[in-house]
Amino acid sequence: MEKSEHPLKKLTAFIEAIKIDKLPQEVRQAANDCLIDTAGAAIGALDSGEIPEVLNTMLAYSGSPQTKCPGSSIWGTRHYTSVFQASFLNGTLSHTLELDDVHTASKTHIGAVVIPAAWSVAEAVNATGIELIEAIMAGYETMARIGRGFGVTEHRLMGWHVTGTAGTFGAAAAAAKLLKLSPEQTLSALGIAGTQSSGVWAFLEDGATSKKMHTGRAAENGVVAAFLAKAGMTGPNHILDASDGGLYRLMSSAGDVEQVSNELGTVFEILRVDKKPYPCCRSIHPAIDAILSVRKEKCIASDQVKRIKIRSYEVGVKQCGVILYPTNVAEAGFSMRYGVAVAYIDGAAGKEQFSSDRINDPKVRELAERIDYVADEEFTARYPKSWGCSVEILFQDGASVSRDILDASGSFKSPMTRKQLEDKFKGLVSNFMEEDEITAVCRNLEKIEQTESIAGILSSRKKC
Repeated sequence: MEKSEHPLKKLTAFIEAIKIDKLPQEVRQAANDCLIDTAGAAIGALDSGEIPEVLNTMLAYSGSPQTKCPGSSIWGTRHYTSVFQASFLNGTLSHTLELDDVHTASKTHIGAVVIPAAWSVAEAVNATGIELIEAIMAGYETMARIGRGFGVTEHRLMGWHVTGTAGTFGAAAAAAKLLKLSPEQTLSALGIAGTQSSGVWAFLEDGATSKKMHTGRAAENGVVAAFLAKAGMTGPNHILDASDGGLYRLMSSAGDVEQVSNELGTVFEILRVDKKPYPCCRSIHPAIDAILSVRKEKCIASDQVKRIKIRSYEVGVKQCGVILYPTNVAEAGFSMRYGVAVAYIDGAAGKEQFSSDRINDPKVRELAERIDYVADEEFTARYPKSWGCSVEILFQDGASVSRDILDASGSFKSPMTRKQLEDKFKGLVSNFMEEDEITAVCRNLEKIEQTESIAGILSSRKKC
């Protein structure tokens, strides 16, 4: 294959060519929707677990101004720091609540990486709203395609977290667009980003809370890569397919570099992004949908439930079937049995359900112990095109009810409305922003393309 035909080079040309006036309106709207969804998920996490102390510690040792520009903002606070630190911290915040978006075809949480990277660089270089949206587009299309190219199931079954491994590329693409790098510089930025690809699923073994930093590190590493490329450093052009050290060879048995440029400019992957209504792994969402559907129809006490049987795809069981019952909030987000049990008992699956108070409820544990969760060949064969499951509830009196869910609520096939997205945003940020601030932020984000400077839009007047 000639170098000029290499998929990664085609991608860099595409990144440079992205212009707001050449994008379909539905694509521009999708970028805007992803922006407000990611910002809400991040700001809503400011008081979650160890996050307050993480922010205090990192900012205390950042060696840069914390309350004044120049710099980039920590969303929902009055703090400013370096563009690199802001990318890391906002990226970490964005993934903390497990409410960030999901591109199911690549199994990546794109928003939690690309939008913090793009926003932090845009603030640092005083970019316009149009330039921000163009960068977000570059990041989404890059991360989706590189993530898909890893081979979703094979990459995951080897223990890699694709949001981290593909995320560095998405962040680098967004930053490169804002820094106005040439295609050659952008290619180097992607190569430098790839040498920093990381993120593994070992946290499931003992309930570690470090998964949230995978998005933060991917965002920061991608931004660093773009700045290094701007400064003249070169990166490997064949970072994905080099015979010695190419990531697709190292990290998967099914890597396909052609996926990187497949349908570029004709199919926009940002239109295939799911938004999450529940704060837990997306693999649990179809079962929660099934449970909530049954609860609306039959409100039967949990002690009358004899057994709940769930069949789903192999990757979901590997991720959400290991933790039989959570010991902390991080584990709760990856426990199918817990998520289904608490949703059945409460008839809801929000932040309150995925809290330490609910984890300690013996009634939830008792029901969780009566839940079976197994892999099914039919659902496995459909994955990752469809993230579905079958749920059967058996009651003590011999009655039973079943639900099959092929795609969870919030899927791009049945997307949230703008009002639903704004309601989600307002509910998440209400503890950290004044009511008039929230109204102003929603208005500013909705009209982001008309904004001459995005600086400070996501800052808060409150002392946090």
